[in-house]
Amino acid sequence: MKVEIWSDVVCPWCAIGKRRFESALAQFPHRDDVDVRWRSFELDPTAPRERTGDLAEHLSSKYGVSLEQATTMNRQMTERAAEDGWDFHFEHAKPGNTFDAHRLLHLAADRGTQDAVKERLFAAYLEEGERIGEPETLVRIAAAAGLDESEAREVLSGDRYADEVRADERQARAYGINGVPFFVIDEKYGVSGAQPADALLEVLETAWREANPLQVLTPAVGAKGDGTGGEACADGSCAI
Repeated sequence: MKVEIWSDVVCPWCAIGKRRFESALAQFPHRDDVDVRWRSFELDPTAPRERTGDLAEHLSSKYGVSLEQATTMNRQMTERAAEDGWDFHFEHAKPGNTFDAHRLLHLAADRGTQDAVKERLFAAYLEEGERIGEPETLVRIAAAAGLDESEAREVLSGDRYADEVRADERQARAYGINGVPFFVIDEKYGVSGAQPADALLEVLETAWREANPLQVLTPAVGAKGDGTGGEACADGSCAI
């Protein structure tokens, strides 16, 4: 089973969604047969490498709310995230362009460390106040998550994986994705938002049943020796 997750590394709901999906996957009996791939989605493709001002000021301007309301929004999000094991510190967040972070995630996918790099990028921005758009910071974060430091730096010094990031974003538009996280299972089922773990588990089970329907076999020789099936009870009664 293939699960693709569109998200951005500066998206708090995406980090929460990651935790809830991990909880669902841990309960899924066929989890070893699930291939998870993180896909690129930029919440603000026009963002500068580093945005000036703090996050509360940016939210206040973007949504037309007071600075006090924006601060309250951040506090409420921090409280919700704590329920899923995150320790957000929006007061330290340094917003910026995430295109390079997504390029490194494609490198990580090719090296088998994508989930670890995704985890570190979330923590770096949402918990630790790292400069998420700064190349050397990204190289350090990626190396801490298992990527080769020199290869990560080489990727960011050129345009490698740029086409892959844009392809992800084109696919997101084709699916009609306008918010993240967004989960796509076997290119058939789409789930929008950081749904509870139980809801995500239900989708996994539904997709698995459809992809792996039960095959009922009839033995060549039945219980009566005539090639029919064995005796059974049905319709609330049993024929003897």
